[in-house]
Amino acid sequence: MPPRTLKALAEPATLPDRFQAWFAARGWVPRAHQLALLEKAREDASALLIAPTGAGKTLAGFLPTLVELSSAASVKAVASTGRSVQRSGGLHTLYISPLKALAVDIARNLERPVAEMGLPIKIETRTGDTPNSRRQRQRRYPPDILLTTPEQLALLLSSDDAPFLFSSLKRIVLDELHALVTSKRGDLLSLGLARLWRLAPQMRAIGLSATVAEPESLARFLMPQPKDQAQSADIVIAGGAAPPVVEMLDTRERLPWAGHSARHALPEIYELIKANKTTLVFVNTRSQAEMLFQDLWRMNDDNLAIALHHGSLDVAQRRKVEDAMSAGKLRGVVCTSSLDLGVDWGDVDLVVNIGAPKGASRLMQRIGRANHRLDEASRAVLVPANRFEVLECSVAIDAIAENAQDTPPLRTGALDVLAQHVLGCACGEPFLSDDLYGEVRTAAPYADLTRQDFDDAVDFVATGGYALKTYERFARIKQDKQGRWRVANPKVRQSYRMNVGTIVEDDMLKVRLVRSRGSGAGSTGVIARGGRLLGEIEEGFIEGLSPADTFVFGGEVVRYEALVEDQVYVSRANDKDPKVPSYMGGKFPLSTYLAERVRRLLDDGRAWHALPEQVRDWLSLQRDVSRVPAVRELLVESFPRANKHYIVCYPFEGRLAHQTLGMLLTRRLERARARPLGFVANEYAVAIWGLGDLSFMIRNGKLDLNALFDPDMLGDDLEAWLAESALMKRTFRNCAIISGLIARRHTGEEKSRRQVLFSTDLVYDVLRKHQPDHVLLRAARADAATGLLDLRRLSDMLTRIQGHITHRELDHVSPLAVPVMLEIGRESVYGEAGDELLAEAADELVKEAMS
Repeated sequence: MPPRTLKALAEPATLPDRFQAWFAARGWVPRAHQLALLEKAREDASALLIAPTGAGKTLAGFLPTLVELSSAASVKAVASTGRSVQRSGGLHTLYISPLKALAVDIARNLERPVAEMGLPIKIETRTGDTPNSRRQRQRRYPPDILLTTPEQLALLLSSDDAPFLFSSLKRIVLDELHALVTSKRGDLLSLGLARLWRLAPQMRAIGLSATVAEPESLARFLMPQPKDQAQSADIVIAGGAAPPVVEMLDTRERLPWAGHSARHALPEIYELIKANKTTLVFVNTRSQAEMLFQDLWRMNDDNLAIALHHGSLDVAQRRKVEDAMSAGKLRGVVCTSSLDLGVDWGDVDLVVNIGAPKGASRLMQRIGRANHRLDEASRAVLVPANRFEVLECSVAIDAIAENAQDTPPLRTGALDVLAQHVLGCACGEPFLSDDLYGEVRTAAPYADLTRQDFDDAVDFVATGGYALKTYERFARIKQDKQGRWRVANPKVRQSYRMNVGTIVEDDMLKVRLVRSRGSGAGSTGVIARGGRLLGEIEEGFIEGLSPADTFVFGGEVVRYEALVEDQVYVSRANDKDPKVPSYMGGKFPLSTYLAERVRRLLDDGRAWHALPEQVRDWLSLQRDVSRVPAVRELLVESFPRANKHYIVCYPFEGRLAHQTLGMLLTRRLERARARPLGFVANEYAVAIWGLGDLSFMIRNGKLDLNALFDPDMLGDDLEAWLAESALMKRTFRNCAIISGLIARRHTGEEKSRRQVLFSTDLVYDVLRKHQPDHVLLRAARADAATGLLDLRRLSDMLTRIQGHITHRELDHVSPLAVPVMLEIGRESVYGEAGDELLAEAADELVKEAMS
């Protein structure tokens, strides 16, 4: 059934007098989309609200619940004594948030209207930080509204009393739905919804989302899917939003050819912070955040209140920044995607995005942090860090002006998440395979799940699979005489509850601030235990440090004192050249949509006049020296340099796809006896170098470019590479942890990284040898294809360029090749020294390109 889409209601639902008075006391008028959701609730329909940030989405989502509960007396006299207990009152609405901080913030904001209207409504949160005693009480005496996360919902559904707890559930509100459905957390949530529809058939769903490319597919997520057909919730679209004002900084400084620091624009960024009341400065990685914060602090002669916010900081430090922000005490916050979603701040009047946005929808989400009011324009300034990023920023601004979106399509549900859910179901009440298969297929991401895949997942949870059957520890569920599956023993249930969820965190160590043991080298004083918790840092970074090394963390320069178990002890330092931790998370790939627009911009010389002069000159020089690639064309350049031979190609498909392409091309060049030595990739290009004269080989037909870039490289070449690649082992390791095959956490202990590596690598080798079609290997391949390898995108590109490959044989490097050439041999050097090294290398290459 196609969804009904409503722009606004001609005769909107009316609010009860108590609510009308509350709105009027604030000088507010209920918005059309808020009343539309109330009408949907009165029609007993599920609905998806599409609205920009600042449109009052959260209040709209809760309005039906508040109105219903205000007119109903809550009776909670019955506690759970068994699975068949039915009673009035109880849990009415469940709110699911992707962030536990957001759940806490919503609770705080929701309690205000409830208190001011004198509504007899009890609201509670349940996150990983909730005390165990309160969790137990919530299960026996549920509140009216419970605000929680996908992981906590999975835990609640795995309990014996889930039928009691959820039997009264009327509504589920899914906040920031667009952010949830793009990951395995969305898969886990969809399976939770499928179980809730069985336990509470009367439940209706409200989805709250920013603008997305395909709202219809998102609306499917909110409805149980009938067999062999699609069913969608009704869609309500909020109107009346003022279009944002987005500009690109046309720097007065020399624009770098490569790099991501944007240090050239620091004075201009500081001036923007000075000129506005409150500014959010977004960067794409945590290491960039630390570095930029330090740089701004050094030039902060006006003593502006500037803070730092990213996911590795201690939760108390993050809350402190958020509270100061809400109170209007900060002039600027340097932040990462940790603030893409979250607290509504009406007083932020400018968003500065450092570097290319990587996606139009992500940029819209960030811009929405400014001026959290629907009828006032949000203001944003994009600061490209290099010349290619100017192109990306330019097309992103055009996309936003057109309100074009590039959110990814709905996922196909992952098999490792399904295995975790199967175990969770067995931890609650026993199930029959036929019943659970039918239930799982009502979840939109699993609507097309085959019976074979489902049975393989159940068999995996029951035995570990054919190759692992002889190992008793992999048998986690067993069948009773009625054929129902139940957990094999209580330890399995305990292990599931300690390891539930789909977020596989990198090994992190706690960072504590203590007094220095002494400034002299080789100090052996006893380190003081305890100390203020600053946050967490990746183990790999600390392993590369020696005592007395300095690094930046939490906006401070600290000295590494000691590592004791999982605690890193640091003291304050004044080093002017500290190291910057590089974090695994936070790097986004260039979206397919923006990549297509960049290719179109390059192909349209008339559109170059809108670009900064430095970039226009760069592209014009490229056109004179070589060629600027057309939309459907792959440009391949070959040239000699420093006793080596290079080929550079420009697919514009993002770093992940390019790294896969570089690896596969290198294998093919080895077979062609071109003697390749290595490759580098950035978001826009791939460069490969070797000892063989590649220009000569292409010119004389010894190297056929059409054959080199043939899509069949994704067959045997890919399989051969994956067989010897550590990447597949890493992907398999994540699937093994999510599926519960390997438990990270046990009672009183947590497996070390080395123990997990040893366990999963051993299992991986056994399965590849004895059961290559094992369900976990299939899950790992699917992950690699859409994640680290980006195979789908690479496949589309290889198909697109067939018959459209253009070769240019050059005497030297071209202007377009300079940025990717600067990646060769580049160490992760941060700070001014790194920028100077990059500038020197760029000068040398630019002279060559212009000669």
